Amino acid sequence: MRTIALTGNIAAGKSTVAQLLRGWGAVLFDADEEVRRLQRPGQPVFEAILEQFGPSVRRADGGLDRAALRERILGNPSERATLEALVHPAVEASRQAAIAAARARGAEVFLADIPLLFEAADPSAYDGVILVDAPVAERRRRLIEERRLPPDDADRLIAAQMPASTKRPLATWIIDNDADRATLVARTRAVWEAITA
Repeated sequence: MRTIALTGNIAAGKSTVAQLLRGWGAVLFDADEEVRRLQRPGQPVFEAILEQFGPSVRRADGGLDRAALRERILGNPSERATLEALVHPAVEASRQAAIAAARARGAEVFLADIPLLFEAADPSAYDGVILVDAPVAERRRRLIEERRLPPDDADRLIAAQMPASTKRPLATWIIDNDADRATLVARTRAVWEAITA
């Protein structure tokens, strides 16, 4: 079984690529989805976040107030590091369990969708890395127009991540998402064929 990491900065189109690869047969582990699961009420990670960050990050319905938490960590590197120390080890344990389950089922390709691969994980733990990239101006437009974020929030989210120019030399495959969907599908298919050849 080949283990492949999929990464890309916010609004680059990584989720679209993940769904294409999943449709072609990859077993997908979505780190963001796992984070959301771990941050549900009753989960140890959720309780640890509340203990660390206090009631201001809890919604009235008892769930995690992601917007309030994002606001806390975006401008504060030490609080961001604290949050990552609470979340990342639990996500890694889940990823290891998912790899073992995929291997036991005889999967050919295990795809780990990890937005912060280069910032917070170990790229060398995989047989290869796919980076999905798009121009900063286009990613900013998607955040503002499609995700309805205020421009200041979009700018802060983009600035908080390692620039794609630093990630590109570290990737095994690069999928540029700077054209239409058909082009993205074709570029993704070429990478899939290289992985499964």
